[in-house]
Amino acid sequence: MLKPNSASLALLIGFLVLAAGIPASAQTPATQKKTDSKKKAASSSELAGCVDQQEGRYVLLDDRTMNPIADLDADGFPTEGFAKHMGHKVTLRGTSNPGSTRPAFKVRSIETISESCAPASLEKK
Repeated sequence: MLKPNSASLALLIGFLVLAAGIPASAQTPATQKKTDSKKKAASSSELAGCVDQQEGRYVLLDDRTMNPIADLDADGFPTEGFAKHMGHKVTLRGTSNPGSTRPAFKVRSIETISESCAPASLEKK
């Protein structure tokens, strides 16, 4: 069996110390990228309900109770774009921001589910 001399042993220890330090620093940017993409994915959301106008603002109503669930803000299109969806059941995609009475939802896209909207108990009849 070979006996390691002190010079090769010192070299091996130095190499191991350097190699151990590289993965820790190399993981930092990848970890930050994963965290950033999780934040972006978490902030984007989808809501469904009925578009209405109350007190001069467009709002999304719960399609069962007809209670307001979010104030609507247009993101990338004019606010007047909500007008053609008034009274329709829709799916909205965008981001939610907490508000004083209810959340504000920045709408990026609107997809019509139904051109009418009534409480669920009335739709079944």
